[in-house]
This record gives sequence, structure tokens and C-alpha cells, in this order.
Amino acid sequence: MLPLAFLLLTAAGQVPALPPRLSQTGFDPRPGSGLLAYSPQYPLWSDGAAKSRWLRLPSGGRIDDRDPGDWKFPVGTRFWKEFRFNGRKVETRLLWRATAGRWVFASYRWRENQQEADLVPPEGLDGAADLGGGLSHRIPSRADCEDCHVNRASPVLGFTALQLSPDRDPLAPHAEPALADLRVLEDRKLLDPPRPERLEHPPRIQAPTPRGRAALGYLAANCGQCHNPEAPIRGVTLILAHRDGADPEPGWATTVARPSHFRLPGRGEGDSMLVRPGHPEDSTLVYRMESRHPAAQMPPLGTVLPDQDALALIRAWIRDDLAAP
Repeated sequence: MLPLAFLLLTAAGQVPALPPRLSQTGFDPRPGSGLLAYSPQYPLWSDGAAKSRWLRLPSGGRIDDRDPGDWKFPVGTRFWKEFRFNGRKVETRLLWRATAGRWVFASYRWRENQQEADLVPPEGLDGAADLGGGLSHRIPSRADCEDCHVNRASPVLGFTALQLSPDRDPLAPHAEPALADLRVLEDRKLLDPPRPERLEHPPRIQAPTPRGRAALGYLAANCGQCHNPEAPIRGVTLILAHRDGADPEPGWATTVARPSHFRLPGRGEGDSMLVRPGHPEDSTLVYRMESRHPAAQMPPLGTVLPDQDALALIRAWIRDDLAAP
């Protein structure tokens, strides 16, 4: 349970100081504790970290489902995401709707005994886990968290109708076992209004091939938080976020055979494409996903290792599925 002072300040619309220990945030993943465990069908790449995720809605709270592409959560909603490297818990992140106008971000680092985690300073923490090759996992600053989460109408990225669709993508990179999905939310009456008819035609990435579906789903999950129509990035026409009912997917319509503002090394002006059909080696999308140079890397935050499984998928999609007949 949360401390009484914490609850009273939240009810009054004030943001209390973050608890110094993870257990004081209401985090209790044991069965029967009231937390809802879930797993997105397109997990976010975080340098190979294994993850677990939980949601707790306030008592009687439901998710506003009037806009299926932009779920709204009641005040008091809390999400937790645990990161593990080499079988050990390293950090757990908290996303908490503290007031009607304020989402709060925080990270907690697990102690050596794995029994409790402590609040990380606002500036984040370097060297939280060894990734090999002289690289290490960094626990992000709160500003870094906001940079990724506030570029859409809802700051919640991995808990969406698409991510919780029971029509899960069998080719999704780093797929995890399905946990709570749209069927569970409907059964528990956690959506307002309820949409049982959506279970007959659940959300799905639209693509001509199974590999294209997985590639576009991966890009929507890993890049769509910034590359979407609501983001404050000016002059960027690359839209990778999924939009229900869109056919073709924005990720297809804005990448395939489209010119790239980023110029591939050694290429002349106007000679680079985001996705050049049949040629992944000539596609800036692939180049920037693979690069870890600060001026080229995409996504620019959150990883120090390229996602080789995703790169193999996207290369095969461009080389084989998009090649001219």
C-alpha cells in the first residue's frame, strides 16, 4: 500500500515527493496483489534486457476507450517495468499519473540482495549493468524518460489496443508470452466504453506479407513514439506510429521508395531513400538503426547496442518482400 500522506496529496491534486524505495510505490508483483501483468506483442528493444510489466488502476478506475488510438488513464494509475540483465534485476521504472495534468517518471535500482530497489537521482545512473565489450546499461534520467514519453497524446507506450491485441504477431522480434490482453480488459470491465465487438476483428498491423507486418510493427513500437503526427518534431514526414484503420500503414506509406533527409555516406544530395525496395544496404532506415554514432543513431536514446534480430528482419523485408517482381 502507498503511504497515507502520499494518497492524501494525490487526492488533493498535489504531487508528493517520490518514495525513496520501490516497495513504497505500491509495487507488489505477487499473485493476488492487484497488479495486472501484461506483455506487448512488439517489445521495445533495450540492449537485450529481459522485462516484466505491471499496471495498477485506482480502485474503481477504468481506461477511457473513446479513442482506441489514445487511451486515457484515471488519476492514480501506475505502471511498472522491470529490467533484468544476466538473470538479475537491475532497475524498475515507474510511470504514475499523479494528477489530472501530471505524469511522473522515476527509476529504482535494485540492491545487490535483490530484495529492494532505491530511487535513482533525477540525472540517472551510468554503469548499472555490464553489457560486455566495454559497454554498460545506463538508467535514464527523468528528462530522458520524458523525451520519449511525451511525444504522443498519451505517454503510455507499450499498453495500447495494438500492443494488447489477441491477434499477436508470430514473427515479432523478441516476442514474449502473452499475458493480459484485450480479452482480459473486456472481461474485467476495465474499458469504458466496452468494445467486445473489437475482439472479432482485433487491432493488427496492415501489410501485404507476414514479414512486412512484423517489420512495421517493430518500427511502430520502437520508433512511433517520436515519429507520429502529434510529436513536436518539425519538418519530419516519416510517420511510423500505427493508426487503427490505416491501409496502408503509415510506416509503409512514408518509408518505401521515399526520399530521405539524411544522406548516406558517399551519396549525393537527393540520392538517399528511407527504404529503397530490394536494397537494404541503400536504405537510410537500416543504416540509422545499425549506427551508434551520435549524429546517426536511431532511436537516439535508450540503447548502446544495435538490435541485430530486428535488423535481420527489416533487411529481409526490404531485400525480398519489396524487390521488384
